[in-house]
Amino acid sequence: MGHLVTDSVRLPINPYLSHDAGVASYNTALGVPTPFEFDGVRTEERSWKTTAYLHAGLNPADPFRLSGPDALRLLEESCVNDFSVFRVGGAKHAVMCAESGNVIADGVIMRIGEEEFNCFFLNPVLRYLVESGGYDVTLEDLSHELFLFQVGGPRSLEILERATATDLHSLRFLRHTPTSIDTSEGPVEVRAFRFGVAGTLAYEVHGPLASAPAVYDALVAAGQDLGLVRLGLRAYGMNHTQNGYVQAFIHFLPAWTDDPDLMAFLDGDADQFLTQLPGSAGPDASKRFGTPFDFGWGDLVTFNHDFTGRAALEQAVQGRRPVTLAWNRDDVVAVVASQFDDHPADHLDLYAEPIWTASNSVVVGDDVLRGDDVVGISSGRIFSPSERQMLSLAILDSTHATLGTQLEVLWGAPGTPQRRIRATVAPFPHLALTRNPDVSTAPIPRPTPRRSSDA
Repeated sequence: MGHLVTDSVRLPINPYLSHDAGVASYNTALGVPTPFEFDGVRTEERSWKTTAYLHAGLNPADPFRLSGPDALRLLEESCVNDFSVFRVGGAKHAVMCAESGNVIADGVIMRIGEEEFNCFFLNPVLRYLVESGGYDVTLEDLSHELFLFQVGGPRSLEILERATATDLHSLRFLRHTPTSIDTSEGPVEVRAFRFGVAGTLAYEVHGPLASAPAVYDALVAAGQDLGLVRLGLRAYGMNHTQNGYVQAFIHFLPAWTDDPDLMAFLDGDADQFLTQLPGSAGPDASKRFGTPFDFGWGDLVTFNHDFTGRAALEQAVQGRRPVTLAWNRDDVVAVVASQFDDHPADHLDLYAEPIWTASNSVVVGDDVLRGDDVVGISSGRIFSPSERQMLSLAILDSTHATLGTQLEVLWGAPGTPQRRIRATVAPFPHLALTRNPDVSTAPIPRPTPRRSSDA
């Protein structure tokens, strides 16, 4: 009896996770096979409300170390943020703008030393600024050195303290501290950071890439009896919409085309992010641009220093703001039912739009209408199983952003059988839990520590 032998198709190795035969599907947009779902989106979507999740899907997190005598000056001159108080052990949600005032990058900056900063998701703008000259700095790519895991949800602190055997109750929001995690390979030095997009208490764990799978397994073990859920990339995109975090390449596009010198630096590499833009808003990338005020980040804008875009933001009319839209159930069902018609509406994936693909950004942008007037743009549509609602975020003219306002989302690309879906302005953020900065850790049980953190 003969045997047929074939070469199996092998995905590139994911250096951040141990192999898991239970993962049904992967996303490869970030260059490594990233789990798309673990235990199903219904289970994963409940995690940040009731227990906690562990997410590794942001790796590689575009990590770069910026250092040198001019590092802080570069950040001050390129970010809207206030850097007058920025101590070692602190971090900021950094926002960079073009001269137009539109956002061209946002991410996280962690101060590691007096002249040393770890930066995440600020490229390609950060590389452009460094390579354009004018600053005595060094920029080091940490993609092959550093991992980033998220642990988010009401029980995240208990899980992290159990894994580190450290009392982290005093770790404040946007603060980070060195600690270690005992793994199957021995103790691993990591950095615990109180930050995340769970919409409630959340942390990140940063550490050496070589130890990433061992640390991930140790965190899974620490949360096994505390309800820890492993989060896939699909549900990760859902929590940004539900929890009110406007996210680049999910809800908006960075306005790279507003800076001709940046576009010249990119030399065509931006094309994949600025083309093939689906949704009724059409292929005009600029409809997906916005200022920090449009995205609800006005509190980050400080005029106590000169920065790129300051003049435009000083004159900006704060006429738009982010809201949540709750879509009408009957209208959504009608779009799904139209798939059985001769002229169906565009396909509507039940749970969420794809948030990234290997070929483009997939910012699905839909016009928001009041009557025949376009009053904003909707993106990041998701279905929340726990709330039994279809939701999206929208950037709306403020006059139409009042809670309860009745609007319509135009569904379907131009030239297709488009449908109007009724939508109501709902609370933003839609998740009604205490936000991370305001969560008191005092009622949470403390571990028996081998050390404590006073960061």
